[in-house]
Amino acid sequence: MDSAEFRQRGREMVDYIVEYMETLGERRVTPSVEPGYLREIIPKNAPEEGEKWEEIMSDVESKIMPGVAHWQHPRFHAYFPSGNSFPSILGDMLSDGIGAIGFSWAASPACTELETIVLDWLGQMIGLPDEFLSFSDNSKGGGVMQSSASECVLVSLLAARAQKIKELKTLHPFVEEGVLLSKLVAYCSKEAHSCVEKAAMIAFTKLRILDPDENLSLRGTTLAQAIEEDRALGLIPFFVSATLGTTSCEAGTWLHVDAAYAGNAFICPEFKYLMDGIEFAMSFNTNPNKWLLTNFDCSTMWVRDRFKLTQAMVVDPLYLQHSHSGKAIDYRHWGIPLSRRFRALKLWFVIRNYGVAGLQNYIREHCRLAKCFESLVKADERFEVCNTVKMGLVCFRVKGDNELNQKLLLNINASGKLHMVPASIHGRFIIRFCVCAQDAKDSDIEYAWNVITDFATELLNEEVNLSKSVLSLDGLESCDEHIDQLEISELMDLMETVQFPIQKPHRKHGSWLKLLGTRVRKIVKNGDSH
Repeated sequence: MDSAEFRQRGREMVDYIVEYMETLGERRVTPSVEPGYLREIIPKNAPEEGEKWEEIMSDVESKIMPGVAHWQHPRFHAYFPSGNSFPSILGDMLSDGIGAIGFSWAASPACTELETIVLDWLGQMIGLPDEFLSFSDNSKGGGVMQSSASECVLVSLLAARAQKIKELKTLHPFVEEGVLLSKLVAYCSKEAHSCVEKAAMIAFTKLRILDPDENLSLRGTTLAQAIEEDRALGLIPFFVSATLGTTSCEAGTWLHVDAAYAGNAFICPEFKYLMDGIEFAMSFNTNPNKWLLTNFDCSTMWVRDRFKLTQAMVVDPLYLQHSHSGKAIDYRHWGIPLSRRFRALKLWFVIRNYGVAGLQNYIREHCRLAKCFESLVKADERFEVCNTVKMGLVCFRVKGDNELNQKLLLNINASGKLHMVPASIHGRFIIRFCVCAQDAKDSDIEYAWNVITDFATELLNEEVNLSKSVLSLDGLESCDEHIDQLEISELMDLMETVQFPIQKPHRKHGSWLKLLGTRVRKIVKNGDSH
């Protein structure tokens, strides 16, 4: 492909993306394919000669799109939003066109400096203390972009581990680091993201998972008790991954605040109260690629002391050194990968194009729509809301057992009309409804609720019919000792109380049919002409 064809195909691709976004509602929200579907329709070997672009794009629509889960679909309400906007797409396009690998200031000065500036912008928008910003007076902190919140948590845990072992080696210089490592213990809530457990596995540190309170929050008293117990066992607390409000500074541990989704909402003044306790944190992360109209990957992380972070990551071969190392940031020391994309461009484009006010309005609209959905749930006495709805997520369920709610979600998702995912709260199966689409409207919420209630009505009617069938059998329990005396006409009447074929058998169906069969055989054996 030469530059002339690239111009043409680039315009066509922009048109394709716009058409895709504008007609997304006409597609099924989730694919209806089985594992391995693509292997059956894609050649087993790469082509020896280059193919025409038209053929490639034809395969995109006929082979790739049928297997795509459409995260930008107005009926997609699973997980959390996947950030997306035209300015962000253009930013990624330019980043890919430039093709810089900005692992150090010298490798691409603009790549490094724009990231530092944009992270200060966003940190100020969120309301982080000045200690977390790069350009504040006497600050040792700063921000960095990582690939995901999981990487932010891992990097923070590794930094905390290195810091604690450094402290312990000062006190116990003749003790092997491996021995010290075996005594380190980290903490998180049972409701924390699974990435905390994975980070502890990678770091070879113990992780104690603590029970939250009735509001699913990790209480400071619970954490303090766990730390006291572990110290009594000779363990050394060093890291806590928590939501805001969990204080651990007295224990000398590194507190990391993972606010991957909710942290974006802190750009709105009405949500800043949720940041109470941030002054105790050593590190903080949020994901603009979730709820700030920025495409994946764009996870932002700030630290109070960047030197405690980099001491865990510095590997400095001669070929990566440069003459400005002493006065410039080298982001290769702030994370695990050496190579780094020019991620800052897309976030810079988004913030400049929407402005702070535009981004605030976007988040507020999602929160308003979530409250609308909450009102619909509360207005139907068959359902209950299971969380305090503060942002764009509503957890709900049908009043009934877990199996009933599992069936409801399975039926809805199988239809392809909506997509939601479950969660477990205090052992109860609940359904998560998240406002995800960039331009979600009231009509989308109403459509979703109509789909949910239609499936719920159908399922509940089935349960009622099954209950009636079981009740009819329950009523016969009083005559079980007389069934052996029933005549054939009475048996036929009895059989009519059970609807055949039995769509959803109950254990009582089997026992009563066995009794009825025994009586019929006895009648036949006795020669009854019927």
